[in-house]
Amino acid sequence: MLLLAVLLFGDSSHVVQLAVSPQESVSVTVAGAGAGEPVVLVPGLFGSAFGYRHLIPLLVGAGYQAIVFEPLGVGTSARPERADYSLSAQAERLATVLDPLHVRQALEGGPAEAAATPGFRRAMRFAPWIKMFGGYGRVRREIRRSLVASSGDTSWVSDAVVDGYTTGAAHNFDGTLKAYVRMAHAREPERLVPHLAEILCPVRLVVGSAPHSGGIPAAEVRVLAARLPAFTVDTVSGAGHFLYEEQPQAVFAAIERAETAPARLPK
Repeated sequence: MLLLAVLLFGDSSHVVQLAVSPQESVSVTVAGAGAGEPVVLVPGLFGSAFGYRHLIPLLVGAGYQAIVFEPLGVGTSARPERADYSLSAQAERLATVLDPLHVRQALEGGPAEAAATPGFRRAMRFAPWIKMFGGYGRVRREIRRSLVASSGDTSWVSDAVVDGYTTGAAHNFDGTLKAYVRMAHAREPERLVPHLAEILCPVRLVVGSAPHSGGIPAAEVRVLAARLPAFTVDTVSGAGHFLYEEQPQAVFAAIERAETAPARLPK
């Protein structure tokens, strides 16, 4: 998931926990010195800043700043039990972090209308049993299976990588399960699709061509193409869902192309 934006950070690389409300804090990773043009990265449900460990050096080496925003309940961000985990609430938290830095025209890669898929919601009905029968070990095995199934080239999925992807969940396993249950029951206050035409900046969706699970359904891609004023699809041959793991250079190249695309600003 790629969000492109422009802002200024300090010269050092660091990870900070930022409070977005009295009970909520999110993890933000900043890499790259100077006033280079930033690329803001937002991991998915089972992701974290760790997933961009190959992409970030490419960005920093080319003079960009890489900023990873881990949504509430994701990675090393907090997991308050009674928080609102809807996509709308997560977007508000992202805005809380980026608005003071004057970041505009950022979009995630899909018109999803809920924070959790139907399959994830079904699985969360068994959350109490997950802890009782298998606990973290079972979740770890399922995440590994999901990483393999979602990839075209699976050679990157190792024990060390699975550890990296599950560190945040393992640190507070009870909190992770409770946050996932809240995500499964989250309801959006309004639909996204009717607002897509209001997004005037160019949007570039990068997808892998290899057969894999996960990813954005074809029907949603058609919605993006029909509703967004400026929409482009880039296809990466041989890759699956985890493009930044399988072919980080291809993702970097897509970012370079996106930077040169003409912006469409409101009149």
